[in-house]
Amino acid sequence: MFCYQCPETTGNTGCTQVGVCGKKPEVAKMQDLLIYVSKGISSITTRLRAEGKEVSKEVNHLVTLNLFITITNANFDNDAIIARIKKTLEVKKELLNELSNKDNLPEAALWESFDESEYLDKASTVGVLATKDEDVRSLRELITYGLKGLSAYSKHANALLQDDGEVDAFLQRALASTLDDSLSVDDLVALTLETGKYGVNGMALLDKANTTAYGNPEITTVDIGVGKNPGILVSGHDLRDLEMLLKQTQGTGVDVYTHSEMLAGQYYPELKKYSNLKGNYGNADGSRKKSLKASTDLFL
Repeated sequence: MFCYQCPETTGNTGCTQVGVCGKKPEVAKMQDLLIYVSKGISSITTRLRAEGKEVSKEVNHLVTLNLFITITNANFDNDAIIARIKKTLEVKKELLNELSNKDNLPEAALWESFDESEYLDKASTVGVLATKDEDVRSLRELITYGLKGLSAYSKHANALLQDDGEVDAFLQRALASTLDDSLSVDDLVALTLETGKYGVNGMALLDKANTTAYGNPEITTVDIGVGKNPGILVSGHDLRDLEMLLKQTQGTGVDVYTHSEMLAGQYYPELKKYSNLKGNYGNADGSRKKSLKASTDLFL
């Protein structure tokens, strides 16, 4: 394995035996392969759009979720990642049949295997270090990590029924471009800057989704103590998850507490109206393990 997408990587260079985050080598490799097949399907969707053909929201959401799954600490379930790889290959095969021009597609667009025994070997050839030129590699990875961030914004917005087709099209075009060996360092720098621009668009989409669903955030006093009832701690960024949990636990005697990044959920009028949203427990995301050890509550 080789992973250096987070600031805690071993020796500030990269995790090669096991992730500092706890990610196992086989999981890291399956994430690499999921990124690879996502680049492949994105090459096809980008060409379909160039041919004037529509790409469905379902396909857009597929690529978005694939990238989101590979961000730090999001999903270490090897079987779930393999299932995403197979699903992507199935959809890619269907989309490939819709193309009028299949000339000069990258290998990732054409590769296909539903034999899991081949996946580890394939993953070993398509990871970060597959790009030999360090400058090109660094820029390709910087773009990819920017797209992962964009996928997180889009994924949470999609959960609240908000989409931006232009953002989806860019994400896939940029992802496909990381396979293009004809792009120079200057080309990749320009694409990196464009990725930043669309990152801002993605944040605007998520802000629209959140405020449409839950109102504009308000200055709010948040209790940092704990009550006597059983509680569930909710971390992350998915306000839809928080809303569903608040509804399901209302009137049950179970309280809900935000943790770390989810503190922002306390400020939205349509969420803070729930009486079982009791407060915020714990501190920064890095102290999550400490918070869990100090708490006997459930953690989402």
